[in-house]
This record gives sequence, C-alpha cells and structure tokens, in this order.
Amino acid sequence: MGAAASGAQSGPPAGAAGFLEISGAEKTFGPARVLDGVDLSVARGEFISLLGPSGCGKTTLLRIVAGLMKPDRGGVVLDGEDITRRPPHKRDVGVVFQNYALFPHLDVRANVAFGLKARGLPASAIGPAVSRHLDLVRMGALADRSVKALSGGQQQRVAVARALVVEPKLMLLDEPFSALDRKLREAMQIDLKRILREVGTTAIFVTHDQDEALAMSDRIAVMSGGRIEQLGTPAEIYNRPATPFALGFVGLSTRLPGRVLACEDGEILVETAFGPLRARASFLPGSPVLVAVRPERVSIGGAGENRIAAPLADAVFKGARVQLHFAAPEGAEVQAEVADLPAGAAPGSVLDLAFGLDDTLVYPLPQELEAALPDRKDAA
Repeated sequence: MGAAASGAQSGPPAGAAGFLEISGAEKTFGPARVLDGVDLSVARGEFISLLGPSGCGKTTLLRIVAGLMKPDRGGVVLDGEDITRRPPHKRDVGVVFQNYALFPHLDVRANVAFGLKARGLPASAIGPAVSRHLDLVRMGALADRSVKALSGGQQQRVAVARALVVEPKLMLLDEPFSALDRKLREAMQIDLKRILREVGTTAIFVTHDQDEALAMSDRIAVMSGGRIEQLGTPAEIYNRPATPFALGFVGLSTRLPGRVLACEDGEILVETAFGPLRARASFLPGSPVLVAVRPERVSIGGAGENRIAAPLADAVFKGARVQLHFAAPEGAEVQAEVADLPAGAAPGSVLDLAFGLDDTLVYPLPQELEAALPDRKDAA
C-alpha cells in the first residue's frame, strides 16, 4: 500500500486460527458501555497484547475470558469448546494478576504446587513438575524460601510458574510488570517471552505500556472506547497505524492538520501551517486531513519530497538518539529523532526538515482538530 494509513487488520498465522475466538463481547456498567461488540481471534501459541489507556476495556475483556466476569452479550470459544458460561476453575486458563496473588503463608515450592494438589495429582507427579517449572523461571534455588522474603521480580516469576505448572491451554496476564522498576521490567519481558515460547503456551497480555507491547507481542490489539482500533503485528501497528488514535497512542509522531488542495494519480497535495505537503492517498479536494510522520523518518537538511522549516523548541538527550521538538501552531506537533544534535542548533534556531513520500501518513482529520486547520486556499 501507499503512505496513507490503512484499516486492514493482520490475521492469525495461516492454518492456526481459531484456538481462541471472542465474538461480539459486550459489557456495560450502569450507563457506561465498557465493551462494544469486540471480536478477536487468537491462534494457538500466539502472544497477543491488549494495549490501551485506562478505561478502554482491556482488563474487562481479559476477565471475561478468565470467567471472572460474564459478558452481557457475545461468546468465548477455547480450542473448539464454548466456555462462555463455565466457571473459572473449569476453563483450563491460567491467570497472572498485577498483584501476583501468592499465598503469603506458603513457601515458593508450595505456592507453585497448589494448583496441582487441588487437581488431585499424586505427590510423585507434583514434585518433578514443580521443580521443572521453577527451573524454567530460574527460581529453583529459592524453592524453600518464604514468598514474603522475595523481591517483586522473584514473586512475579513464582506467579508465572504457578500459572504454567497446571499446563493451561491459555495464559492471561493482567499488567504483571507494572509494579517493577524499568530495568527489572525489561528483564522480565525477555524472560516471559522466552518461557512462553519454550512451553508453546497461548497468551493474552494486558498492558498500557506501548514499549512493552511492541517488545513482546506477536500481534497487538490497540483498544479505545471498548473497541479494537487496530489489530496487527508490532511493525504494522507502529509503521502503519490505522487510525489517528493508534498513531497517537503508539509512538511519537509529527502531526499536522491540513486541507486537501488537489488529488491526482494516487497522490494528494495538502495545505498545512508549514506549507504544502504531498502524500500517497485518495481524498476529495477540500477534505480536512491529518498528515503524520514518525520522528525517526524526519531528517535535518536531508533528502525528501516533503520539506518544512520549523524553529527548534527543545532537544532531549535519549542516549543513542536525540529527540527534537519544534515550535508549532496549536493542534500541530513537529518532532524529529536524530543521532546527533546538528552543529549550532539551539532553541529558537530554524531547521530545515525533510521526509519522504512513502513515510508520510494521512488520516481523516479528527473533529477536535478542525479548529486548527489553516485558512482554506483555492485548489492548486
């Protein structure tokens, strides 16, 4: 496709669709509709993240799949069986909660063994299974320690082992790393991804952290207002966000309201506060649109079909990259991300920015940005 955003969704891997099917899930609390007819198909062995802000419905959807909440409408089918009305303990689903929910009076080994004992397995089978899963999460050496003496990251590993040891068909994880510091959180992301791939478990992961979702997921469902705005691979979500919301929630971007001046041969010319810009898209002349580009696609004084000049407002050092923010009219944002700050660049200095036609995204303008449109000009 061209540079205009597409609403097409990425499907499950070929031949593996339908392991988990959520169809038409609806849920209201009083006057608030928290889920608005959500459909989601998850393939066997997939890791899917539900990503969105607080109140978007992601945790409610997870709780419906877990059986901790009943949908008002819709159904849940797991591995060919309708589990919509089954109680949680009969769903073959493991859950890892944000607060870990470990038993404080039990040691690590007993916490992990709890689910197996509840299922009536003999001790001869429980011991090896617990040891194997503690080794999997690198907690074997602490098997006899009280969970109250563990760090947050160690408790999280025990919670994962406890959920996995019963070999559930599906793992559900509700923001399990939110209480950890950044370095530990990133380490746990890598470990969890490794563990789930080793055991081949299908997983749904709830998070509001875009970096976490991009790093861990096979696919991401970006949610807003009780609906899935876009479902796709991390690369699809980041490089070709389907809606202005997905664009704004996942990653940074330059965002310029504008009005289409002309459309010809699959390209449009858009008038913006920084002058005319081109994009590959199809809109009628006069249409209000939002032109966008990711900051790493913007170069300083480089090549590109689209060029603007903007005064530098601030430069933020990010280690390997420098994030540049530019002064822009209300409703617009201009950003670039470069390896080094250009020589002589200082707040207030005007820099020439360039970006390519294929990197330019276009969307129908959100209603709240219509007041930021530049004065309409005659079609070119």
